[in-house]
Amino acid sequence: MKLKSLIILILLLSLNSFGQSNSRFSKEEVLKDLKTLRESLEDAHYNLYAYISEKEFDSVYHEVKGSIDKDSLNLLETTGIFQRLVSTVNNGHTGIDFPGQSYMKYAEAAGTLFPLEIAFEYDRPLIRKNFSDNSNIKTGSEILSINGVSMKEILSRIYPQISAERPYFKNVKIELYSFPRYYWQVFGKQDDFEVEIRSNGSVKTYSLKAVDLIEGYEMKRTEVLNAKMDLKFLGQAAYLNPGNFSGDEEKYQQFIDSAFVEIKERDSKNLIIDLRNNGGGDNSFSDYLVSYFADKPFKWNSSFTLKTSKFLKEHVRKHKDTTDAYWQEVLDHENGEIYSYEFEEYQPQPKEKKFTGKVFVLVNRQSHSQSAVTAAQIQDYKFGIIVGEETGDYPSLYASIFQYSLPNTGIPVNVSKGQIVRVNGSTKEEGVIPDIFIKDHLLDDEDEILEGLLNKID
Repeated sequence: MKLKSLIILILLLSLNSFGQSNSRFSKEEVLKDLKTLRESLEDAHYNLYAYISEKEFDSVYHEVKGSIDKDSLNLLETTGIFQRLVSTVNNGHTGIDFPGQSYMKYAEAAGTLFPLEIAFEYDRPLIRKNFSDNSNIKTGSEILSINGVSMKEILSRIYPQISAERPYFKNVKIELYSFPRYYWQVFGKQDDFEVEIRSNGSVKTYSLKAVDLIEGYEMKRTEVLNAKMDLKFLGQAAYLNPGNFSGDEEKYQQFIDSAFVEIKERDSKNLIIDLRNNGGGDNSFSDYLVSYFADKPFKWNSSFTLKTSKFLKEHVRKHKDTTDAYWQEVLDHENGEIYSYEFEEYQPQPKEKKFTGKVFVLVNRQSHSQSAVTAAQIQDYKFGIIVGEETGDYPSLYASIFQYSLPNTGIPVNVSKGQIVRVNGSTKEEGVIPDIFIKDHLLDDEDEILEGLLNKID
């Protein structure tokens, strides 16, 4: 394998590339899979019409279907078509991921990208990183338009490719996967850009060249989701980043065990747990962490319900261990039935192992899925104080996804088969609201949330 191919493959592991040998599909194949996509969503999703009416969903389906006017479509075009339908559900855990395989193929063909990465501050698209050769373009400047198209219009064309409950979360996902990648997906390869930028009250137009996808972009940027296991001591505070709640669970527990042994030995008065830029994962990881400072038995939800369906049952019989109690319940219930799945209370660690000082939990808009649920759990039980900004993900959400591939195109689809309700029972459509609000500015390398908290507890 060429060095470039190897590099880009490693970089794109997080983009969920999938194995699909065909690069083109007939109109008939795409239409058949569009129909399957609709039927599977209607059958298997826990509550397809939670955020959109059936009439609206039907209208989008026919609009998307009517837009398929070519006899042959490539993988990128097909992915975009299906994303437009599934994103209408407005559920962040039900969707089709960024087209990583098409992006990798584009990279191998010496692809280029828009050279400015953005972050959203108060809904304004501001420059986060400048990879162009024009050093006059400063971080924090606002992009107003690209090639004569306003950013409002550009975002309105990108949003249908992104599954999320609200615009705030769609912007979070653009930051996560990166604006240049999404711009390429929607607008294709462009070599030159006329970019209108507002800085310090004045507006200027700059002519920029596209940058090489690998050397000019991927090799220079850092991914937003960067949680990793880390323990350090900052004065009277222990700082603990548990990493994502996934991977090797035995290794994870060993790290948590050793971390709390050292925290006890140092006699730290404050514990700071960092759940920012965290991709989430499984509650078995997060509950183990919480058990070290919980003062009573606890659960990670107040309600966890699942919907079984004909489509889900067929998937389970083909791909799951049907002797497992969890999957057996899926098969035992009637199609369309919603049922509760109970979790036993998780027990705190023995008194001699527990941390008994003050606990602070850092969150930001990039605290995803189980990391947001865990922050809400800690907040609701009053196990700790939440610090930072509102999470993009809701702590009460439609999730518990299963993934299947469409039969003709092989494109994978994630569907939420369950509903999780946070510990306090609230289903309000909002992220985790911190007890202490500190804005996280992704525009710079300063750590406003951590530094702000340390100033308050010193």
